[in-house]
Formats: sequence, C-alpha cells, structure tokens
Amino acid sequence: MYAIAIHGGAGAVPRASLSPERELQYRAGLEAALDGGYAVLERGGSSLDAVTAAVRLLEDDPAFNAGRGAALTREGAAELDAAIMDGREQRAGAVAAVRHVKNPVELARRVMEKSRHVLLVGPGAEEFALEEGIALMPNLYFRTPERISQLEHEQRGERVSDLVPPGKGTVGAVARDRDGNLAAATSTGGMTNKRPGRVGDSPIIGAGTYAKNGVCAVSATGHGEYFIRAVAAHHVCAAVEYRGLTLELAMRELLDDILRGLGGDGGLIGVDRDGHVVMQFSTEGMYRGARDSSGRSEIAIY
Repeated sequence: MYAIAIHGGAGAVPRASLSPERELQYRAGLEAALDGGYAVLERGGSSLDAVTAAVRLLEDDPAFNAGRGAALTREGAAELDAAIMDGREQRAGAVAAVRHVKNPVELARRVMEKSRHVLLVGPGAEEFALEEGIALMPNLYFRTPERISQLEHEQRGERVSDLVPPGKGTVGAVARDRDGNLAAATSTGGMTNKRPGRVGDSPIIGAGTYAKNGVCAVSATGHGEYFIRAVAAHHVCAAVEYRGLTLELAMRELLDDILRGLGGDGGLIGVDRDGHVVMQFSTEGMYRGARDSSGRSEIAIY
C-alpha cells in the first residue's frame, strides 16, 4: 500500500476564532498539498518526491508557517528551517536560519543529494543554494500582513490566538511508496518573535524529522525546544523498532508521557512500514490530512 500524510501545525486553535471562510482556506491548502503529494505516489513516484512536492506546496501557501507566510523574528525577518530524510538508506539533508530560499525543503534535499553534509545553516546554506541554482527571494517575499500583525501583538505583550498559532504552524509530510520506501520532510518559520538564529526541531534529524525503512517515518510540530530534548521523532521510531510498539502507542507515549512530562505539547504524523498512517496531537487541534491506496482520504483540524 502507498500512503501520504501531511500536517500544517498543531496548537491552540479555538473553534470560535476560525471563521467558515478561513476554515475553507486552510482546508483547501491542505487538500492541494495532499493531492499533490499523492499524485506522485499514484503514478509510481518515490516517497521522497511525494513529501517534497507536498511540503513545497505548503511552503508556497501563505496560510502556513513555512516559506511565504512564515513567522517572524523579533527583528521582523523570516528565518526558515527544513529537513528531509530518505528511509531507504537513512540519508538526510537539512537547512536552518536561511532568509532568502523560496522553498527550503528543496534546498534540504539538495544538501542530502549533492553535498557530503547533513545540515547547512545561514549564509553557508544560501551560498550552496546559489551554487545549485535554487530560487532565492528577497526576505520581504516571506513577510505577510498577518505575520507582521502577529509580531506586533507579541511585542506589545498581547497573546495572539490566531488560525496559525504564533509559536506553531510548522508543515510536514510523510509517505510510503509502492516499493515500501519511507520518507519524511518538515519545514517551518519557527516561533513568532524568536531571537535571530534560533533553530527548532524541524531541521534536527531525530527531533522533528525521521524515517527508516521497515519501521516508520515521522514529522513533528509543536514547541521545538521540547521535541529536541525528547529526540521525539527518533523516539517514536525506536519504540516501534526495538520495543514492538504500534505507531499509535509510540506516539501516544511520546506526546502524553514524555513531552507532557517536560512541559511541552504538539503533534505528530507518521506512516509505518505497511503504509498505515497515524496522526496524533496533544493540543486543541492540528491541521492535517491523509490519503492512501486503500481509499482513505481525509482532511481535519480538530
């Protein structure tokens, strides 16, 4: 069975604050990304291509906290992080604190495939992007009126509870292709009003992103510092591989016991070796969707 799941962030998503129009906008964005990734799998493409396609579409959608529409630092700039991992050979690539890369997930994949490194950051990552012909944009491209407003509210000490929560909204995808290969990708703008140079869990292999054939692929969203400390994505896969837990039980253990014990919350999407998709969260909601070759097709928020 082939399958894909995506997320667009987890956090406080009060139903009263989500107008029907905005809910339709978010659902449309999720559906477009889900369908784009699934189409790759349906025509026999790889799980790597599928998660790249899905995350790239979410990066281009200003409703989500990745690429255009990313959260802003306390100085008002967008700093972007992304990672991708190939479960077949456990190759991985990641970038962090880049300010001009239109689609960070594409640069992360290029790091994996065209360099001898796993993680490149800041100016070094952008120099590599230039060498590889990756599209660069002025930082103003990423800044949207909604994100500017959120930053201003945060800096005035007003807690913003918006459709994409200020500290969350990361996007990600996991997939299993026809050959059984697993892959995961995650991309984010991080936290609103973060210190410049702050890097969360998304580009940290084993924290926010992990994939291993025969086990599972996982992408996380939430307060990155806690996911880093819990080595969250790897913990889930290790619990499946070495302790024989189902993907559901491994995720619940991570979210309800380990992460909560540290004081954090968030959500996870994953797919196991058989193509079974699991999407779980310990927050009020998580923007998410899943499709598989058995006929499953869903988009959900709460």
